Amino acid sequence: MSSAINLTEDQEAKRQIDEIVKGCGSRLSPDDKKMVYKAFELAMEAHKGVRRKSGELYIMHPLAVARIVADEIMLRGVGITAALLHDVVEDTNYTLEDIQSMFGNKVASIVDGLTKLEGVFEQTQSKQIENFRKLLLTMVDDIRIILIKLADRLHNMRTLDSMPDHKKLKIASETLLIYAPLAQRLGLYKIKSELEDLSFKYQHPATYKEISDKLHEYRCKNDWLITRCSLPISNNLINKGYDFIPVSRSKSVYSIWRKMQKQRIPFEEVYDLLALRIIFKPKPDIPEKSQCLDIYSVITDLFKPKPERLRDWVSVPKANGYEALHLTVMGPDGQWIEIQIRSERMNEAAERGVTAHWKYKGDDDPHLPELEDWLKRIRESLENPELNSLEFLDDFKMNTYSSGMMIFTPKGDMKLMPKEATVLDLAFEIHTNLGYKCIGAKVNNKLESLSHQLKSGDQVEILTSEKQSPKYEWLNYVTTSKAKTRIKETFKEERKGFIQNGEKALEETLNMKKLTINAKILKKLQDYYNIENRDELYYRIGQKTIHLDNLQEILSDKTTNKWVRYWHLSFGQDSIIKLPIGKKKKEPASMNLSDDKQEEYNIGTCCNPIPGDDVVGYRNERGKLILHSRNCPKAILLMSSHGDRIVSANWTSHKVFSYLAKITLSGIDQVGVVSKITRTISEDQNVNMRSIRFDSHDGIFEGSIYLYIPDTEDLNTVIKKISDIKGIQTVARQERINEK
Repeated sequence: MSSAINLTEDQEAKRQIDEIVKGCGSRLSPDDKKMVYKAFELAMEAHKGVRRKSGELYIMHPLAVARIVADEIMLRGVGITAALLHDVVEDTNYTLEDIQSMFGNKVASIVDGLTKLEGVFEQTQSKQIENFRKLLLTMVDDIRIILIKLADRLHNMRTLDSMPDHKKLKIASETLLIYAPLAQRLGLYKIKSELEDLSFKYQHPATYKEISDKLHEYRCKNDWLITRCSLPISNNLINKGYDFIPVSRSKSVYSIWRKMQKQRIPFEEVYDLLALRIIFKPKPDIPEKSQCLDIYSVITDLFKPKPERLRDWVSVPKANGYEALHLTVMGPDGQWIEIQIRSERMNEAAERGVTAHWKYKGDDDPHLPELEDWLKRIRESLENPELNSLEFLDDFKMNTYSSGMMIFTPKGDMKLMPKEATVLDLAFEIHTNLGYKCIGAKVNNKLESLSHQLKSGDQVEILTSEKQSPKYEWLNYVTTSKAKTRIKETFKEERKGFIQNGEKALEETLNMKKLTINAKILKKLQDYYNIENRDELYYRIGQKTIHLDNLQEILSDKTTNKWVRYWHLSFGQDSIIKLPIGKKKKEPASMNLSDDKQEEYNIGTCCNPIPGDDVVGYRNERGKLILHSRNCPKAILLMSSHGDRIVSANWTSHKVFSYLAKITLSGIDQVGVVSKITRTISEDQNVNMRSIRFDSHDGIFEGSIYLYIPDTEDLNTVIKKISDIKGIQTVARQERINEK
């Protein structure tokens, strides 16, 4: 019976490779087809008898990756061959030399780039990040490596159900932080959206299902809106001789959630859930841009546009090559509808990314001009020894997701900068010495400071002075890796001196108390000041930004960190294992948050989760477990860089403590509204307030209130009760609290 099943599975694998090759059509030459089948036979032999956690034969994974590479990314023979072989060197006895002798240098080079690093890293290093650094370094040489890796990650995300919860969290966070931005930067919007949705599904399953269900219901009820809008447009375009296809598309679940979070609005107030896409076949001898504008004119003759929602990526494409004209119009029933205008070429570029550019340019060279600036920034980050794992990820994300802000020089030359880049970032981008001597800039003929954040379209003239010299605080004014590195270079020796002085000052202070520096004391100081490494602690002491007057209190066992309470985690009696001295107990992969154990864990002050929030635990370098909200940016960074330290956690019971939460609200300013709000909170709901602030202008008030609250259920009740007060427009929780 077993052999019959294996035979059936082998036949299915053979059927799939035949489908993949057939689907490529003329993209594969006869030699390419021979190479692909040869790679399939080798992969079948190498992975023989091995199964994935889902139970299916392992060969089904490289086949699925090869199908994505062939069908969705449109790579050819070398790319499909490398996709079939991408796990052979890492997981079997075949070597890179074997691949090279059988398939040549190019395939071997790509497989090498897709193979994880061997060896053991220092405890402070992140193996995840080192693997990713290697991947990016090889991508600089051949971008097909990252394209295949994206296909590999997409299939892993599609089959993530078989993994344990803590692995799901780690892989989903890594995908959201690293691979989705890469897909966007390479123009693979379809893959990017699917990666985001799948990551969101595993990070916040309940919220994903809620939004997904609402979106499905909305589409069923409102698809007719797109039809009513598209019919008159189609009739007019047909009369003008256009050959086109109108396509309805809905916003992705993740993008809806992001908008809800960013604008603090419910699902019902996201107005661009549906969109109409006009994909036209260009008329010969007329520029595509002219035809886009002509179609725009037809649409705006029928429906009134919303001027501030016009996005012209035809005149100036995005940095990843995306071209389209987006507008939002008032539909026939008083509802806003987004319309996207693309030619067939633009549409394929949006779906296929860089590979579509190769097709239309008749060129297989992966180094496209529009990617050079981005690759240069990535290379600078990779070669920057000053960036730790988290800084590297942050820098990578900024240079990937946020690329494409257009800044103009006084002569009209254009510079592409990441969003949130400042005057000082631009100065260093132009030239290092310009950055060192920068004192400010004229932005659109208005004088601005070094820290002024630029906006796309700004015209900037950098102002300099020979008397100017770099300041260490400039690190607070810049966002790009290049600027940070150049500033740090000038302060290496000075920083080293502050570290030495700080260590000496701490040693002298401890000697007065008849103590010496040891790991326990350093751990207490780092915990108290929330500092990750001892050099930074010494540096701040040396700079005198940390004073040692209260050292005795800090070193006392009774000291706690500000108002933060501790949760006690229950592992269950069976999980307590006695091990021989010298051996470490393996950390549990998941745990329940309850009252019946006395081991202490900190609440993350960056996101302040409270009982009822989706949380995850992270064990830091000093062994302490910190609880973070799952959508906390820092937690996502940690899960992406140190997945082996992640512990999935769930609330089961908790102590009768109240935790700090912040709500923001706005509404119509009227007599007695503040007293109604405070009475609802303190009297009706019996909740204590720590502080309250209200500002009023032009008949509208905005406010914020800090509450001591036991859990999310009570917080949601308070928000609901305040929302019911007449004149209140918005009430929302602010998860990240900046305490003074």
